[in-house]
Amino acid sequence: MRPILHHYPNSPFAEKIRTLLGFKKIPWTSVLIPVIMPKPDVVALTGGHRRTPILQQGADIYCDTALITRVLEDLAPEPTVFPESSAGLAPILAQWADATLFGTAIPYTMQPAGFAYAMAGQPPEVQKAFMADRMAFRGALPRLRVPEATEALKVYLGEFETLLAKGQPWLLGPEASIADFSVYHPLWFVARGGPPAAILEDYPRLRAWRERIAAIGHGEFDRMESGAAVALAAASTPKPLDPADFQDTHGLAFGTPVTIAAIDYGCDPVAGEFVISRADEIGLRRVDPRAGTVVVHFPRIGFEIRKVEAA
Repeated sequence: MRPILHHYPNSPFAEKIRTLLGFKKIPWTSVLIPVIMPKPDVVALTGGHRRTPILQQGADIYCDTALITRVLEDLAPEPTVFPESSAGLAPILAQWADATLFGTAIPYTMQPAGFAYAMAGQPPEVQKAFMADRMAFRGALPRLRVPEATEALKVYLGEFETLLAKGQPWLLGPEASIADFSVYHPLWFVARGGPPAAILEDYPRLRAWRERIAAIGHGEFDRMESGAAVALAAASTPKPLDPADFQDTHGLAFGTPVTIAAIDYGCDPVAGEFVISRADEIGLRRVDPRAGTVVVHFPRIGFEIRKVEAA
């Protein structure tokens, strides 16, 4: 069964996974989802988690690109995005890029000129709904002002240009790694942002590097409607779980009612039975009226687990 990617075209994190699918030559199925809430089919699968993208394999739902990357690595170990030449360093740089670089690129790109470019032709009510959705999504997370984001982005771009000045084709050496794909997707968003994209013009090595990644493409994929993906989950059974594989890190036994939520933004909690606890992955089992019994998987880093207290 092909993995199913739930995404929308202008999502930076979705572009990271689309390009990884192309890099690994994994045939996949595309499900296009709404840009803003409501997202009823996504919520049926995840239980409330709304970050884009999510990856579906039958009744197993994988959230967050850090975990999705590991799933793709298991599906197609070669070519790897965790080469020995950058072992240890690449995942750390990737985590920094997904948080700090992304958190700099978005407010920079969505400055007034960039927002006007992105929303060209959209009626005022659509623009207002988008802004309200993103404010709710961000919650209390601080956002850089445009002057600070601009100057920080210049520093980061200069550092990447310096890395590539060593003559290597990829950021950390002769082999592509997860760091390349994680740095790429925020810059991909900047490059598509209209007038703010001019900031990229003074970095020729970085431009050639971006072109190398863009040339990878998205590989082979077909399409499915989101309702059909929910029906597929309902007709499927989650992968078997072994309670002996469950690591007690929170004093919570296998099957304990819990919620899992992101700790920075998009912090909508997902409720269910705590059934996955590994070094780098946590997850819960839940039952949805439409999707049936599903297991929702999250990376350990960036998410918190809370026991659901009896009423």
